[in-house]
Amino acid sequence: MERLLEFVPEKLHEVFAAIVGLTDDFCDSHLSRDYRQLARDMAVEICQNGLPVKKGRPKSWACGIIHALGWVNFLADPSFEPYMSVGELAERCGVSEGTMASKSKIIRDGLNIMPMDPEWCLPELLEKNPLVWMLEVNGLVMDIRTAPRDIQEAAYAEGLIPFIPSDEAESGLQLDEDAKILKFPTAQGKSPKPGPAKKPEYDGPTLF
Repeated sequence: MERLLEFVPEKLHEVFAAIVGLTDDFCDSHLSRDYRQLARDMAVEICQNGLPVKKGRPKSWACGIIHALGWVNFLADPSFEPYMSVGELAERCGVSEGTMASKSKIIRDGLNIMPMDPEWCLPELLEKNPLVWMLEVNGLVMDIRTAPRDIQEAAYAEGLIPFIPSDEAESGLQLDEDAKILKFPTAQGKSPKPGPAKKPEYDGPTLF
């Protein structure tokens, strides 16, 4: 906790500690260690980005954080693990569904979060998340998993992908040694890695 406070404005230390204490307890009891870490990271981000965390109860913001992460990671889809319905999440947090949804929307809008957002994706879902692997190579958008290993290694070295995909059969695709690799503008890496100025707006249907 002390290390995290270094990244939070001093005037928000108290409310930040209250929010993180709640998200830690909830994730330890009902979700996972990975959810807990992402919730901590998101709490830091909302404090850094000027969201009105002093307005409303800490448990409302804590529940909004969990909901926002669940929105990205299909928490309400019973085919995924862990699974928790929207109603169950609100009930376990001790807030109304309306309050939870409102705080989640503020967070998602404030941090420009999109469905399957690589920045907030659980580690176990990264490998199958197409937004993680779509990069611009020499002006063309491609799935970096189909690229030769040296191109994958270059992308990893630049911090554009979280890990080098498992070795697969050679795709036959050949790229120049001087290939220029850029992050595809529908995804954004974690700070301080550079990312696009803005993600596309999303208004389509979701599980939450």
